[in-house]
Amino acid sequence: MEDGTSKSPGYCEGTASDDDYDVWQWDTREDCEVRQILDRVADKWSLLVIALLDCQSLRFSQLRREIDGVSQRMLSVTLRHLERDGLVTRTVHPVVPPRVDYALTPLGRTLHETIKSLVTWTELHRREIAEARAAYDSRREMMEA
Repeated sequence: MEDGTSKSPGYCEGTASDDDYDVWQWDTREDCEVRQILDRVADKWSLLVIALLDCQSLRFSQLRREIDGVSQRMLSVTLRHLERDGLVTRTVHPVVPPRVDYALTPLGRTLHETIKSLVTWTELHRREIAEARAAYDSRREMMEA
């Protein structure tokens, strides 16, 4: 088989084992399930929804107020995808007007722990990253001058 080709369109070699970390497990083909899941859980709206639903359920309107810049449509799509992936539950209460609450599932809570680790890492290293950005920008300006 030629380098760069796959065994089948949806085949993602090396994605099932935690023992052998392989950067290539995040296959670049759009039909790779691992890539699809990573794309979903790593997008900015999903990250914010998962973070906000930690230890509490929220109504759609509460989520929308808390997430600066998200449109009603984008929040609806994000919640629908997270529900489909088993990360969020949607509970409809039979009242007038209808009330819908969203909460993390047990699976969603495990993802929240991972997100929390990433945020902690970012907070610990934000100064180093800011310094690296400033140095890079300075080098770029000198090269362009």
